[in-house]
Formats: sequence, structure tokens, C-alpha cells
Amino acid sequence: MEKTVSIFLFGKKYEVPENLTIMTAMEYAGYQLVRGCGCRNGFCGACATIYRIKGDRELHACLACQTKVEDNMYIATLPFFPLVKQVYDIETIPTTETVMMQLYPEIYACIGCNACTKACTQGLNVMQYIAYAQRGDFEKCAEESFDCVMCGVCSSRCPAGISHPQVAMLARRINGKYLAPGSAHLEERVKEIKNGDFNELIEALMQKPVDEMKELYNNRDIEK
Repeated sequence: MEKTVSIFLFGKKYEVPENLTIMTAMEYAGYQLVRGCGCRNGFCGACATIYRIKGDRELHACLACQTKVEDNMYIATLPFFPLVKQVYDIETIPTTETVMMQLYPEIYACIGCNACTKACTQGLNVMQYIAYAQRGDFEKCAEESFDCVMCGVCSSRCPAGISHPQVAMLARRINGKYLAPGSAHLEERVKEIKNGDFNELIEALMQKPVDEMKELYNNRDIEK
């Protein structure tokens, strides 16, 4: 018999094997995951989860696909949080802090409580990248927020109502389009694709059996 632990899913107690993740424990308990379940590898942010261990007053945030169950763990998933998502045209927006003032003025109401950073499932310094966004330092904001998976847990804990993931997304878009240096190699490859230079090669590859495709992929030349 596998060693089991007691967990509470939405208030109901279950006994599950101790080596399961929260996500697999939910399925073990009989839940069919239609929402709040995406890549299962910690990249999509769809399985944001809040939990508390019995006897501990602190709330913890995590991704259900990466976090193992613990004994007396009280669990509630947060597969969606209503972030403010402004509409803008990346071709025409300003590239200074004025764009944040126009689209996400709530970032200037940040009280510095650091609840966003403490709640981040990826361990990012969320309050710091919001500070960069306030100053219009979009390159640093983009770098600091690069590993954000848009789960929204940071925003769920924010008393100022900041939509941190959307602010970070805007900063990364501005940085990628206007600030980061261009890649001549990439631009040349895009031109080759548009010119149809690889059409015959692609057609030939599409005719090959799956096993041969796997062999070609596993033994491909990787550029340094």
C-alpha cells in the first residue's frame, strides 16, 4: 500500500497517495479537469492554486501541476482571475511611461506591500517589475517578468487592483518591438520563408513516415 495523506479539495476530505501532485490528486479523487488544466508542465499558468496547511495561518500559492500534496492540505484552485486587459495598437502606442499612465494608471497606486511578490507561483519579484513599469524602464520590466505564466495569483492578492501580468505583457511587447536589438539572422530567415525557399523541403518532409521524421529531428544539426 502506498502511504497516503489527507487533503481537502474545496472543503471535502480525501485520502490520496503522498507522491501525487495536486493536479493528479484531484483526478485520483475523481475530479474531471475540464478547466484549470493546460500544459501540465508549469508553463501555461492555468492551474493556479491557493492552499493552506492545517494549523498554519499563511496562504500559499502554487501551480497544481508542479506542487506535491501534503498532509492536511486545504486546496482551492484559481483557474481564472479577472485581470484588466486594455486594448491598444502596438504600432502606435508611445514607448515612455505615459503609456502606463494611459492604460494601467492603477500601478501608481501601488502601496509597496509586496503581496504580489510573495504570492507569485514562479518566485518573480513582481513588485520590482511594476516599479520598472512605473518609471518607463520597459527593458528591465521585460527581463524581470520574463518567466511570468499569466496565472493571475499576484493580482488576486493586490489591494490596489493592479493587473500585473498584463502590465508586464505590455512592457515585453514594447521592448520586443522597439527597444531590443533586431536579429539580422532571423530577419533573413523570415525573408527566405516568404520567398518560398523551403517549400520543396517542407513538402518532402510531410511525405515521410513519422518514425523517419523522429530520426531526422533527433539527429538534426543544431546551430550554436
